[in-house]
Formats: sequence, C-alpha cells, structure tokens
Amino acid sequence: MATCWQVLWAYRSYLTVFILPILLLPLPILIPAKEAYCAYAIILMAVFWCTEALPLAVTALFPIILFPMMGIMKASEVCVQYFNDTNVLFLGGLLVAIAVEHRNLHKRIALRVLLTIGVRPALLMLGFMLVTAFLSMWISNTASTAMMMPISHAVLQQLHKSPRDRDIEEGRSNPTFEFQETSAEKKVTKHDNRQIHPLPPGSLESKTNRIQKNYKFSQGMSLCVCYSASIGGLATLTGTAPNLVLQGQVNSLFPNNVNVVNFASWFGFAFPVMVILLLLTWIWLQILFLGFNFRRNFGIEGQTQEQERAGIQVIQREHRQLGPMTFAEKVVTFLFLVLVLLWFTRKPGFYRGWGELIFTDADGTSMVSDGTVAIFIGIIMFLMPSEIPGLTQDPERPGKLKGPPTLLNWKTVNEKMPWNIVFLLGGGFALAEGCEASGLSYWLGSKLTPLKSVSPSTIVFILCITVAAFTECTSNVATASLFLPILASMAQAICLHPLYVMLPCTLSASLAFMLPVATPPNAIGFSFGGLRVADMARAGFMLNIIGVLVIMLAINSWGIPIFNLHTFPSWAYTNSSTHCLASQPNTTLSNL
Repeated sequence: MATCWQVLWAYRSYLTVFILPILLLPLPILIPAKEAYCAYAIILMAVFWCTEALPLAVTALFPIILFPMMGIMKASEVCVQYFNDTNVLFLGGLLVAIAVEHRNLHKRIALRVLLTIGVRPALLMLGFMLVTAFLSMWISNTASTAMMMPISHAVLQQLHKSPRDRDIEEGRSNPTFEFQETSAEKKVTKHDNRQIHPLPPGSLESKTNRIQKNYKFSQGMSLCVCYSASIGGLATLTGTAPNLVLQGQVNSLFPNNVNVVNFASWFGFAFPVMVILLLLTWIWLQILFLGFNFRRNFGIEGQTQEQERAGIQVIQREHRQLGPMTFAEKVVTFLFLVLVLLWFTRKPGFYRGWGELIFTDADGTSMVSDGTVAIFIGIIMFLMPSEIPGLTQDPERPGKLKGPPTLLNWKTVNEKMPWNIVFLLGGGFALAEGCEASGLSYWLGSKLTPLKSVSPSTIVFILCITVAAFTECTSNVATASLFLPILASMAQAICLHPLYVMLPCTLSASLAFMLPVATPPNAIGFSFGGLRVADMARAGFMLNIIGVLVIMLAINSWGIPIFNLHTFPSWAYTNSSTHCLASQPNTTLSNL
C-alpha cells in the first residue's frame, strides 16, 4: 500500500498550486497596501518557478491576472510588457538562428573548424569548446549542444578504438577471427594441449588504465561541450535570455536611459568575459579529466598517428556528407553578416552610428532599435529563395512550373521557436513594471540604505555568489526576472550605478554548471557522457567560483569606461535616490 508520504509526493504539484496561495494570504490581508499585494504576487511566482509546480511559461502569465485584480496596474499596461522591444529583438534574433539551423550552416562551420584544429586531446577539447561557444553566441545553447554532442562522441569512438577494431571496420582482417581472438583475450591468450595461459599482469593493467583514461576523456568532452554552450551565450545580447531580461528591465525601470544596454555595448563588455572564462574552463577540465601530463594532452607523446587519422576521418566523412556549400547557405551567411554589422554600427557609442544619423525624431533620438534590425533581416529570409530562381517543373504536377522555396517558412519557425521563453521574458518585464507601479521598489530601496556603508565590490561579489547558487535550482530567466528589479532598487537606494550591480548578476544567472537539471545543455551532456551528478558538481563548483571572479574582474575594469560606472547616472534618479544628488562625486565606486 502506498504510504502517506508517497501520496503527498505524487500530488506535490497540485498541493503546491492550491495550498501556497492560501498560506501567503496573511501578507495582503494584514498589510492592505499595493506594496504588499505586489510582494504577494512576486513570492507566489518565485515559489512556482523554483518548484515548477506549473510550467514556467504559465507562471509567467500570473501578472495579467493578479496585477489588475489587486489594483496595481491596468490589464492593458501589463499585457504590453509581453511583447515589448526586447521581446521583438529576441524573436528577430531567433528567426535568423532558425534559418542557420534549418540550412545546416552551423554544422558546416563546426566541422570546418574541427578539421583545422585537429584531434589531439587538448586541442580537440579546445576545438569543440570554441565551436560550441561561437554557435551559442547566435543560436540557442540547447541547439548548439544537441548538435555538437553526437559529433564529439563519434570522434571519441574512433580515437578510443584499438587498431584491430579499425581493421575490422575497414575490412583489412577477418571479423570472425578477430571476434574469437577478442573473446579469448579476456581470459586466455593461447590454447596449447588444453593448457590455458593467462595474460601477463602488465597487459591487463595497461588495458584497464587505457579504458579508465578513455572514460575520463569522454566525461571531459561531454562537460566541455555543455559548459561552453552556456559560456558562449554570455557574449552577445541575444545569446541567452537573461541578457535580454536585463535590457528589457533597464528600459522598463529607467525609461530615460538613452539605450545604454545595446548590442554593441553588451558585446564590448561580455565578449572578453566569455573568452577568459572559456580558456580557464578549458584549462580546468584538462587538469580534472586529462591530468597534468601536458605533453600527452597536446599529442607530443602517447597518441599514435593512426588514432589521430581515425578521428580526422570521422570529421571528414561528416563534412563530405554536407556536400558543397549551397546557394541557401551562402545567402544565410551573407544576411547573418549584414545583421551583425548593422547591430554593431547602429549605436556603437564611440561615434554616431547609422541609427543616430538617419531615422531620428525631432529631438535627434534614434527611432530604430536592435529589434528593428533583427525583424528586418528575419522578414527578408521569408522573401529570399533558397535556390537560384529558374524554370523548375513541379514534380507533383507535370507541365506546371514551381518556384523555389524560401530560406525560411512559417512551419519551420513555428516548430523551432521557443515560445515559452517569450512568455517568460514578458512575465519578468511585467514583474519589474509592477514593482515600480506599486511602490515596492521604493520601499525596498528605503530598507536597503544601510548597505551604503559596505564596499560596493563586496556587495556585488556576495550577490553574484547568491545568484549563481540560485540559478542551479531554477531557470536562469526566472532567476534574472526575480533578482534584477530588487537589485535596481537597492542600487538606487545606496547611490550605486544600477548597471554596476545588475550586469554582473545577469552574467551570474548563466553560471549553471553544477547540476544536470540546472540548464538544458547540462542535461544533454549528462545523458551522453556517462557522468554522475558528483562528477558534474565537482567540475561545476570550481567553474562557478572562476566565473564569479572573472565577472568581478570585468565589472571593475573594462566595464567602468564602457558603461560610465564611476558616476551615478542622471537617468537613475527617483524619489529614493534624490539624496545621491548632493553626494554625486562620492557615489558609486568611491568605496572600492
């Protein structure tokens, strides 16, 4: 019979959904104010997001119900947050990413780079990390991991095969004879007058060591691919959803911020973070899974030319199967490069970009955004043919002409578009707007003023550690959506530049390295690599520490001139930060 605990566990989601709202009711009943109502909604959504009692995207829709019913915001004001400029940028970026995937361009790039780098252990690991990180800058982390993981394990299978196994595969030996020899090899080496001669102890020990080394290398390769997917997403504004949460919440909470977080400024700050963190991750995984023998790791000794040739052959075979570069791939490549160029030159910061020279309003403010550019290129992909136009006959209707299909079609987009992230982003923006409209942001800020006596760098370090730990248990989008409005209020209250706190915590929300459930790339890597949770936790714990330290380095060095972090910005002044006016020269980073 099922025990009481088993019943409770089986129905835990139902119990959470029905009991939690009742348990939290004393808060709005005892404190009948908008601030308490908004806090009720935030706590309720936070627990639902952490426990996943409801799908994350469904929980993100709660503000549409709760805020109007509690008198915090009108329904029309809440709903507009679910399709704002940042969400449009997300959709436009994904349209281009889906086109890259649909035309298999990402696989061609990956295989080309791997052929260039080679298959020596350390370089092979670096090659897969570089390719996965680069792809994750532009397509989803999950898609890049799902593509690179099978390729990595196909290469490893060839590298780990003995010469005899490869001979069988290539038809140079008799498979039957080899099967007999392999079976007998486990226990005997020779039958002589019914006498069994065991294998030399050294041979068994050598084979065991080789199997263990191969197993550890496979574990390291699985982790390097899934980790580099998460790291690569840091580099671009559209690389991963928390980056867009930051941009959207900065625009929502500080509408006069003159578009301080855009594609160019984010790239200038986050790309060096990605590069440094990727290289340190490579070194750490080498030490952990390949050992300190760098001569062997770089193929100076220990790896035969035959093993290297076998690994290269796998990559070459995959590359040949793609055939020559198609017209569709060339057009997608061209449009992708145009998109990146337009993003960088729209408002670069150190000179007037095209967005500030044309398409401006009466005040000279740019009327276009990064989302405008992304949607423009995305629509072009629905118009461009995937083949060179010609007089092609329709095979299903002889005698009828058929036009070539376009680069993108809505069926493909509808299947591959992560619509749940659109709702998640919108829910986060609605929460931020609700905090501001209800006065909860001002209340939180007034309670956090004692932190002004603490060093800003200490505050940021503690917050980064907290966010990195929190994101191991819940979605990185939900983590950023919950923390950023609170952090913005805190920064205003203690006269810190809001981005000095919000930027590092946004990056920390992507440092989900310890658990398979922390992020989809981790789950994919866990399923491929024969990993235990302890293996991932051991590798990921150190990476979390390394990641936070790299982020601290960035925000206290090159981040300062990029975002002008040494002064409290005029666009951040509110009722809770008017006292910052009198002490502006001493604010923000004076306590560092």
